[in-house]
Amino acid sequence: MTTSRRQVIAALGAVPVVAAWPGLARAQGKIVLGFSQIGAESEWRTANSESIKSAAKEAGIELKFSDAQQKQENQIKAIRSFIAQKVDVIAFSPVVESGWGTVLREAKAAKIPVILSDRAVNEKDDSLWVSFMGSDFVEEGRKAGRWLLENMKGKTGDVNIVELQGTVGSAPAIDRKKGFEEIIKADPRFKIIRSQTGDFTRAKGKEVMEAFLKAEGKKINVLYAHNDDMAIGAIQAIEEAGMKPAKDITIISIDAVKGAFEAMMAGKLNVSVECSPLLGPQLMQAVKDLKAGKTLPRRIVTEEGIFPMEVAAKEFPKRKY
Repeated sequence: MTTSRRQVIAALGAVPVVAAWPGLARAQGKIVLGFSQIGAESEWRTANSESIKSAAKEAGIELKFSDAQQKQENQIKAIRSFIAQKVDVIAFSPVVESGWGTVLREAKAAKIPVILSDRAVNEKDDSLWVSFMGSDFVEEGRKAGRWLLENMKGKTGDVNIVELQGTVGSAPAIDRKKGFEEIIKADPRFKIIRSQTGDFTRAKGKEVMEAFLKAEGKKINVLYAHNDDMAIGAIQAIEEAGMKPAKDITIISIDAVKGAFEAMMAGKLNVSVECSPLLGPQLMQAVKDLKAGKTLPRRIVTEEGIFPMEVAAKEFPKRKY
């Protein structure tokens, strides 16, 4: 298991490196970065925003920061505003995967390079952005699935799973589901009996888990939550239903925020797969490299670990988010 904060920068497969965008190296004065954030739906997102703001300040980069409040139309407006202001670089974490083609073509026509941060987009023309940096969400789902198969090795009979999905249409929700299902399909005993979005929020996670418990009750063996905030909300619902989280229902989640470690130390969460929000320094370096006329890898992947309950107390003091 690796718990390194080191960012591994590598072009995956035979993906070509993007040519430097014209004019960037010649521009004078302070670098201006326009960043459109999804919102503040979770502990993870709050830490991500703080990392970007503090890293920009440290790097001497002027940051124009926009909070989209989880609405795609707000992000598109923000990107158009950045284009109108003629910023040097645009970066954003897309709230959903599709529907970005038009505004990205506008940025390209204005010769403003775009970096995707944390989440990918689903567009055929991949010349519309220079790099995508962040976690491998499919692999996070696989890690969750592998841990579950290993943990339930000695159990007989069916394993009934309920799933709290992230925001519908978002890259992490699509990929974390895909990776998890890819692993558990190896054993037909593992069945997802209910799956619904909790929109990555604590309140919605609790609400949906209440509905799962009402419908399935003690048939539920496992909860797989696409993020820690939904898992923490679900833990409240499980306790209010008179059951013991992490004992009566095995709970797996993703992000590894401090709140998850606190839940693990309290014996209420079994495992959290790491997804680092601390992308700020890596993003600012990429912006500086673009400004200097350098090229970026098409894909910049974050190296991350997995934390079961047993190591939570030892690892907690090292957590930065």
